[in-house]
Amino acid sequence: MTNGLQPDTLVWLGGGRQAEEPGTWSASNEWLVNRLAPRFPGLGFVEVRYRVKSWQRLELCIEDARAALQAAAEGGADRILLVGFSMGGAVAASAADHPAVGTVLGLAPWLPDRLSLDALAGRRFAVIHGALDRNLPGIPGVSAASSRRGLERARVHASEVQYTLIPGGLHGAALRPRWGLTPLPRAGRWAKLVGREIDRFTEERSSEPGARAGS
Repeated sequence: MTNGLQPDTLVWLGGGRQAEEPGTWSASNEWLVNRLAPRFPGLGFVEVRYRVKSWQRLELCIEDARAALQAAAEGGADRILLVGFSMGGAVAASAADHPAVGTVLGLAPWLPDRLSLDALAGRRFAVIHGALDRNLPGIPGVSAASSRRGLERARVHASEVQYTLIPGGLHGAALRPRWGLTPLPRAGRWAKLVGREIDRFTEERSSEPGARAGS
């Protein structure tokens, strides 16, 4: 957790793999949080570590996300921006019906055709994806075409959808090789676009009825 729990909080969900392995921190999410949290000291940044990070145990990951959302709400967060990277996109789309969630942001999200998107009803759903994302040797990926299909399916549920493609972008913003957290090409563009979504999230608070002018 960064900046502590705040009334406005971001909850970050990471990716997974086929093998059933203990959860770890997402490299892309960690890099983005490290880059963006200092810009938004009034927002809470909560990164979720699954018990098992595998799409074979997707329901368990969704349970972990729901538990994290509930804990954030009980800790004082009344508005949550739910961010899901890769497999975390499917987890976020499935857990989006928590009452504190108003927007779901998918970062290179895995949205398989069989996944129900009913939980996005009434939420804003935004997707950011690298144009060159695909499975590469040693680097799992999600094609931009597949997330675009998912976004089109979400139109019938979400209150608003937005899709942004990053030319030259790969699968997320960073990797974690043996020598440590390492940004991928176009990582700065990822940070800029996610920062814009966070700006939008904060502006929504100031535009709510009863918000004090100049506060």
